[in-house]
Amino acid sequence: MIFSNTISPDTNSPTIISDTDLLSLRTAFQKTAAHFDQSGQFPHENIAALRQAGLIQLVAPSPFGHGATLSQARKVIETIAYAEPATALVLTMTYLNHRQLSRPDNQWPKTIREQVLQSARHGGLINALRVEPELGSPARGGLPDTTARKQDNGWLLSGQKVFCTGSPALEWMAVWAKTDEEKPRTGTFLVHRPSVDKGLSIVENWNHMGLRASGSHLVIFDNVKLAPSHAVDLRLPEEWAASGTSHTDLGQNRDQQAWMIVLLSTLYDAVARAARDWLLDFLRNRTPSSLGAPLSTVPRIQEQVGRIESLLHTNKVILDHLTQQTDQNTPGSPSESGLAKYIVTNNAIQAVEQALSLCGNHGLSRNNPLERHYRDVLCSRIHTPQNDSVLVMAGRTALATV
Repeated sequence: MIFSNTISPDTNSPTIISDTDLLSLRTAFQKTAAHFDQSGQFPHENIAALRQAGLIQLVAPSPFGHGATLSQARKVIETIAYAEPATALVLTMTYLNHRQLSRPDNQWPKTIREQVLQSARHGGLINALRVEPELGSPARGGLPDTTARKQDNGWLLSGQKVFCTGSPALEWMAVWAKTDEEKPRTGTFLVHRPSVDKGLSIVENWNHMGLRASGSHLVIFDNVKLAPSHAVDLRLPEEWAASGTSHTDLGQNRDQQAWMIVLLSTLYDAVARAARDWLLDFLRNRTPSSLGAPLSTVPRIQEQVGRIESLLHTNKVILDHLTQQTDQNTPGSPSESGLAKYIVTNNAIQAVEQALSLCGNHGLSRNNPLERHYRDVLCSRIHTPQNDSVLVMAGRTALATV
C-alpha cells in the first residue's frame, strides 16, 4: 500500500489510494489507451479518475496534499505510464511543479504559492509553459518573445507557447516571459485559467508520433490580464546568473533535477516494460507450424529476451539508486542525474527495438500495442536534458577532475 487507506470524514483531506486501487486504474487506462492514441483526444476521463483517486495532489505538501516522497511519486507514475504514458506525463508535470512550490527556497510569494497548492485539494493541474515557436527549448539559452507589459492594475501578457502538455485541462499555467521594461526582466507569470475572461486560446495542433493524447498544444496569450501579484519571480539576467539557478527550468538544484530525471525516466522505462510484457506473452503463445513449439522455446530468442532483461535491470538499479539518494537528501550531481536519464531512456528505446526485431510484422501492426509503445518511448529523447547536453556535461566534469 502506498499510503494508509484511512480518511478523516470531517476534513478536506484527499482520498488515499491502495496498491489494489492503483492497479485497477492501470487496468482501466490500458483498455482505452489505443483509443486515445488513435484519436489523439485528451484523456479527460483518465484525469478525472486520477482526481477521484486523490493522486493529483500526491506531491503537494501538507495540508494541501500528501507530501509524497520521490519513491511514492515514482510508483504512481510507473503504474500509470505502463498503461497510458500521455496521462502519466501530464501528471508528472504537476508533480514536478508541486515539488518546486514546496521547496523552502522557492521565490514565489507565500500567498500565491499557497493559492496554487490549495487548488491541489480538488485536483488542479499545473504546468510550466516555456517553449516557443521561434526560440525552441529555453534550456539552450535565449530570451522569450512572450512579453508582459506593466499596467497600473497589473500586467498584460502576450505571446505564444508550444508543446504545452496538458493544456486542455490545466488550471494553472506558469508562463516564462520577459517584461517590456527598459532593462527587461524575465521570470514566471502565473495564469489562473478559470479566471481569464478573454485573450487566452488553445490551438489544438498537437499531432505527434508518440504521446498523442498529452494535449501538448499551442497556447496563445493576447493581452491576458494578470494581477500584479501573479508576476511571481522576476529578475534581471545578471540576478539569475548570480543566484546559480535558471529561469528557463523548474529551478534545477540537485533535488529538483533528480525528481525530474527519475519521474521522466521512470515513465519511459514503464513503456518499455509494457512492451516487454506484451512480447513475452506473444512468444509464449506463438507456435509456428514449421517449429511445432512456442517461439519462447528457441534458445536464440531466449538470448535476445535476456538482452532486454539486462537493459531493464540496469534501469531499475539506476533509478532505485537515484531515488534512494534523493529521498535521503543526498541527490546526485547534475552530471550524475543527467547520465541516469541518458542511460535509462536509451536502454528503454533499445529494449523496445529489440522486442520489435523478435516479432516482425506482428510488432509493427497497429492491431497490437508494440508499435504504439515504440512511438511513445522515442519521445524520451526530446526531454531536457537532451543526450548531447548530458554527454557534454559528463565529459566536462570528467576532464575537470584532477
